[in-house]
Amino acid sequence: MHDDLFNNPALTVALAMVMGVIAQVIARHLKLPGIVLLLAAGVALGPDGADVVRPSTLGQGLSTLVGFAVAVILFEGGLQLRMRALQAEAKPIRRLVTVGACVTGVGASLVALPVFSYDLRLSILFGTLVIVTGPTVINPLLRRIRLKHSLATILEAEGIFIDAVGATIAVVALEVALGPSVQSFGLGALGIVGRLGVGALIGLTGGGLLALLLHWKHVVPFGLENILSLGFSIAIFQISNSLVHESGIAAAIVAGVVVGNVRTHAFEQLAAFKEQLTTIFIATLFVLLSADIRLSEVAELGRGGVLATVALMVVVRPASVLLSTIGTDLKLREKLFLCWLAPRGIVAAAVASLFATELALAGIEGGRQLRAMVFLVIAITVSVQGLSGGLIAGILKVRKPRPNGYLILGANAVSRRLTSILVRSGQRVTVVDPSAAACETMEGLGAQLECINALDPHELRRLDPSDYLSCVAVSHNESVNFLFAHTLRRLAPEVPIYIALESASEGVTRSMVDEIDGQVLFGRASQIRRWSQMIRDGEPLSARYRYEGKQRRLRFDVRNAPARSLIALLGARKKKAFLIGDMPKIRRGDELEFLLDPELETEARHWLESSNWKLVPAAATPPNSRATPS
Repeated sequence: MHDDLFNNPALTVALAMVMGVIAQVIARHLKLPGIVLLLAAGVALGPDGADVVRPSTLGQGLSTLVGFAVAVILFEGGLQLRMRALQAEAKPIRRLVTVGACVTGVGASLVALPVFSYDLRLSILFGTLVIVTGPTVINPLLRRIRLKHSLATILEAEGIFIDAVGATIAVVALEVALGPSVQSFGLGALGIVGRLGVGALIGLTGGGLLALLLHWKHVVPFGLENILSLGFSIAIFQISNSLVHESGIAAAIVAGVVVGNVRTHAFEQLAAFKEQLTTIFIATLFVLLSADIRLSEVAELGRGGVLATVALMVVVRPASVLLSTIGTDLKLREKLFLCWLAPRGIVAAAVASLFATELALAGIEGGRQLRAMVFLVIAITVSVQGLSGGLIAGILKVRKPRPNGYLILGANAVSRRLTSILVRSGQRVTVVDPSAAACETMEGLGAQLECINALDPHELRRLDPSDYLSCVAVSHNESVNFLFAHTLRRLAPEVPIYIALESASEGVTRSMVDEIDGQVLFGRASQIRRWSQMIRDGEPLSARYRYEGKQRRLRFDVRNAPARSLIALLGARKKKAFLIGDMPKIRRGDELEFLLDPELETEARHWLESSNWKLVPAAATPPNSRATPS
């Protein structure tokens, strides 16, 4: 019964998919590289474990599934590459995917010779297989480590382009290995250039056509942009492969780069959709491919396999990077970090599985050993380099500075008051507003002013919202505030977002803010227009109060305060500023800066004093030092 139940290809894919996603969820909570848990899940669920995921039931369907997934993964990787950034780092990128690829292929072949009992053919095939790194492992690590922009661009671009170069070299090497001759060597060299050229041409054509269709708003009906791009990415990959064997990888990458660098109204939702697809494909494929590996095959590699992998990490990779970066502007510490980080990903695993099948069909022994060795490299490089990447980046000082300061939407009287306090307290503040006249009113405060369309994702991406402690939407239009926050959430998922609301009963609601994991600025709908007018008229009073209640900690519900008489503008804890959001955690001794309506001053002060808030003398030091979110 057990055998009959799980000898089901559809069930195998379904279990791999759901368990892969669960592994990704757990990895995200544990802040671990997702592929570490994916590999473990595959082994645990495969024939050497629970034996519920059986890739063998898929037959040739596995390679078809891999092809579809690789097309989407590499298209999405190309989609994220910006031409301007690529041009700035063109020299080291170009050398890493040419000189670096050659050095890695030769070096890996040499260190693997003892593992394969000095079988030159298998050693060379192994060397070509581990040329690739790949966006599936590099990009998640870059998001966790937060490298400097230039270094992140180099690693991201190398990971994507080296997949095309490395996979093409590997496939050509396999063809030569299956039919070695002087002629095959010559044709192989031409085959590398031919495959890359044909793939690039098809990718350029297909990507250009897709970009053109998406650029015209009314050609593709709203809501169909994502599935159109999905169909295009798979079709481009498969058409290219059909014309020239294994040229599809280059085609998918080039198509993604073309679409990603042509402005279209659907780019942000397209990028988000492709990223989700990539995540689920990676999860599914790694579980399936690792389940197809036998632990006994990996164990047979013994100490030699581990030593070869270590040599690949500490000898071959550094040699590849140092030779490739001679004459570039990279600093020594940046080169050293590049030397360390080169985990292998899904393309290496997929091509290794293809090699095992092709070698077996040709009657050549060693295919399964070759695949086991590649998976050992993947497991060790992802685990060791993934877990240590942040530490090494910190030691070498190549990480971005920790998020600091505030990105504020809206140049009005309320944001001016908020900006003034934050700047006086030592904070970096960037104010964004499309109106040049409005921006002029913010001059002289010490804030950076950006007169741009705050709803344009391309403009916001340039500001890099992930570099800020918090983003604050405080324009007079709550709908604009919400759209701004919605765009930011896609660009910087982890950054706290505060949204000013005008009314508690109309327009944007608190539940809508909750859906995008935001907070209502000032703790409640605050009638920003009214307070801005009062500030322009010089009417509102500014007062600071310290909480001195009996409770050491409490959730401060600003909604209990008189609706029109005051607004809680900013907080400070031990001279560290924090924004006021939904029921902030208040401790005894915390201070809040309030704006009071002079006509309702008595009511406001009575409520504050009855709620255990004590007036702080005006000469008290304003909040300074680093800010902390509430």
